[in-house]
Amino acid sequence: MNATLLSIQNLNKGYDRTQILHNINLEIPSNKIIGLLGPNGVGKTTLIKILASLLNQYNGKILIDGHKLGIESKKIISYLPDTSYLNEKWDAQKILDFFKDFFEDFQYSKSLKLLNQFHIPLNKPFKSLSKGTKEKLQLITTLCRNAKLYLFDEPIAGVDPLARQEIFDLILQNRNTQSSVIISTHLVSDIEKYVDMCIFIKEGKIIKFGDVQSIKQNYMNLEEAFKGSFR
Repeated sequence: MNATLLSIQNLNKGYDRTQILHNINLEIPSNKIIGLLGPNGVGKTTLIKILASLLNQYNGKILIDGHKLGIESKKIISYLPDTSYLNEKWDAQKILDFFKDFFEDFQYSKSLKLLNQFHIPLNKPFKSLSKGTKEKLQLITTLCRNAKLYLFDEPIAGVDPLARQEIFDLILQNRNTQSSVIISTHLVSDIEKYVDMCIFIKEGKIIKFGDVQSIKQNYMNLEEAFKGSFR
């Protein structure tokens, strides 16, 4: 059994008088690909942002590789948000230089190799790139961190099926092989063949968590299991 990488105990999060996350408890091992699956608006992004230390007001206990959330956990987490975050005026070269300076674990030579592999120019402003190229560039910068936990928030939303496959292949082939990956999405059928484990989240509550084979045991596929859990 792999060692626990992420431990969440009794996590609760609300905004004003609205409860977003309800008593979340999870133990996630290292070296696993995990799908965080649920419809839009059920708390997936809130959970991801808490793990990335972007939301600090919550109740509960979270440990990542034995560290509480903060400076030490940020060193071992690489996070890709669901919206574009790179400076639109920067070209790829400046973006890579920024990551190299900002993150000690950024693998600069690997990033150059991947940009060349996907024919992403170094000298064109980010704003002039196609949507698919922008997404690949952001994925590459995230994956070239030598992290222990990668967090991807809806990385396949709004892209065609071929691009989705490219994105998953890019993640699986270029992550730190000893890391774990959490991919948040509502596109269940697209993710089934890529994940080892999955989390079903409904109205801020974990309603199912385990390896894919056990979760879909009584169903034809993961999407049917998902639909059955949400009825």
